[in-house]
Amino acid sequence: MPEKTRCAWAVKTDIERAYHDTEWGVPNRDDAGQFEFLVLESAQAGLSWLTILKKREGYRRAFANFDPVRVAAFN
Repeated sequence: MPEKTRCAWAVKTDIERAYHDTEWGVPNRDDAGQFEFLVLESAQAGLSWLTILKKREGYRRAFANFDPVRVAAFN
């Protein structure tokens, strides 16, 4: 089976390949999914996307599994 065609940025690590193949460029209309993307994109400023993907589970824990209603209730 031939290797999947990927963008140049998505060929170095398994985490980048998985993100490219399953999420990147895929429309997401789910509130939690959009909130997750907003949080991760905000955190990315000055960092590589790979760094953010590696920290994703920590962000998930810190942001109540990216539940915008729960996060809005944080004090």
